[in-house]
Amino acid sequence: MNPFQYDASQINEKARSIRKRIIKLNADSPAGGHTGADLSETDILTTLYFRILNAAPDRTEDLERDIYIQSKGHGVGGLYCCLAEAGYFPTEWLDTYQHFDSHLPGHPVRQKTPGIELNTGALGHGLPVACGIAIAAKLSGSARRVFVLTGDGELGEGSNWESALTAAKYKLDNLIVIVDHNRLQLAGRTADIMPLEPLTDKWRAFGFHVSECDGNDVEQLIESLESMVTLTGGPKVLIANTVKGKGVSFIEDKPEWHHRVPKGDEIAAALKELDNV
Repeated sequence: MNPFQYDASQINEKARSIRKRIIKLNADSPAGGHTGADLSETDILTTLYFRILNAAPDRTEDLERDIYIQSKGHGVGGLYCCLAEAGYFPTEWLDTYQHFDSHLPGHPVRQKTPGIELNTGALGHGLPVACGIAIAAKLSGSARRVFVLTGDGELGEGSNWESALTAAKYKLDNLIVIVDHNRLQLAGRTADIMPLEPLTDKWRAFGFHVSECDGNDVEQLIESLESMVTLTGGPKVLIANTVKGKGVSFIEDKPEWHHRVPKGDEIAAALKELDNV
């Protein structure tokens, strides 16, 4: 069971706090960050860690805990801020993000950070490993569930679709894929670089139960995720339609904020917007 069980109002407030941490985290990083991706995924992560996941800081070695895999590893800043808020490590660690010998490197590293389940960053690796973990859980009779967050740009990697075939073959109804569908990637719009549509039809054709929601609407996320985890007979995917940079107007839906961080007056302006939400 999730130790928090927050309602939508509490999750929204927690997400606002996490977004403020994201702005400060990236602004202070000596190696930059991925502000747009971090803000895009915030509502998804907050809903998972504060309501959905059967996981907790004191159960990181529990064989029955749910597994969360951040396949879009470049969005690790948002994950770090969420893990800190959930008590997986001291919030003071956030001040060391990407500093020399920090517990918080620029991509998830299990050996360095409490709460990280898999080293990711090279895109297209998270779902294949998630399938393996889900198969192992089935074989051992475990009730654990495996959640994996991918980016829509990441779906250009063929390894994801090979994994989708595997998940359907083995009827991995303990696997829940969430697509952070913000329609942007490193160099521009996904529709221009590698079109994905019809995305829902593709996943359905690969044998997945498919759901879709506003990925920045906590009430919709709760309803969708809680409905999906009860489905049986095959793997599940939630296409979460999000806005890259959500929460800060001058960052939202701007391709240049993929790997850009706020500086100078931008920091105060972003925090002021988030204070007024």
